[in-house]
Amino acid sequence: MINGIINIYKEKGFTSFDVVAKMRGIAHQKKIGHTGTLDPDAEGVLPVCLGKATKVCDLLTDKDKEYEAVLLLGIMTDTQDVTGQVLKEHPVDVNEQQVRETIHSFVGRYEQIPPMFSALKVDGKKLCDLARKGITVERKARPVLIHEIEILSIELPRVRMRVHCSKGTYIRTLCQDIGEKLGCYGCMESLLRTQVAGFMLKDAYRLREVEEIFANGKEKDILFPVDTVFDRYPKCCAVEQAVKLLENGNRIPSSMIPAAPKDEIPIRLYCADGRFVGIYTYQREQEDYKPIKIFME
Repeated sequence: MINGIINIYKEKGFTSFDVVAKMRGIAHQKKIGHTGTLDPDAEGVLPVCLGKATKVCDLLTDKDKEYEAVLLLGIMTDTQDVTGQVLKEHPVDVNEQQVRETIHSFVGRYEQIPPMFSALKVDGKKLCDLARKGITVERKARPVLIHEIEILSIELPRVRMRVHCSKGTYIRTLCQDIGEKLGCYGCMESLLRTQVAGFMLKDAYRLREVEEIFANGKEKDILFPVDTVFDRYPKCCAVEQAVKLLENGNRIPSSMIPAAPKDEIPIRLYCADGRFVGIYTYQREQEDYKPIKIFME
């Protein structure tokens, strides 16, 4: 089984599930998952986890993300992007200064109502499935964090911007909210995810490129080891005598992990031979390290 993460460039027209299905055929294994849904018309970074790396899917999904988006002012649609049905139109009678001030006012925390056309579930039913039937249900506003918005260009009625945001942020909704605050409506015209959890757009591979790489037996050249996701945690090595405890997923006495920090910070633990074991945390009362997630083969 192949274990690791591949930085996929999801192209327009593919769903995130399509990418996973295609990767299962390319890698000839079923244990594959993605790290955060992108709409079919959106493009960009979609880390795909293979084998034991699927254990980190939820961790990567929880990370901040960066996007480049084009906001189209003057139109409101039912999907909050240009693929939907136009509900309202308004002349774009605002100037660049008003646009800049309004966009930058969204930096920080704000309450965002998830769109009906989304994969969120209410009472076990996906909102998008309900929306396609013409059903609208009440959605509670959720706190999101916009770390930064950089305006790349303004050619009204279009604004191209880079957004660094927390998990759970809908850029479509942000575009609509900006338009509403400006008083002329707005929707998202295009979306490109440029970064998630350290995986960058410049390093992403399209599916046809991945297929060729696998066909040539060079998949290791594009496979990120699982431990790269945790490089912010201290790297620690256990003594050789701990190997059986490590292989069995047991807690490890602190005496067997020399120089490891004895605090609440998780550590990346490795065998004496260099194999990555998993993430552990120190337990002060027991004076040992408890496994949080094990990746050892």
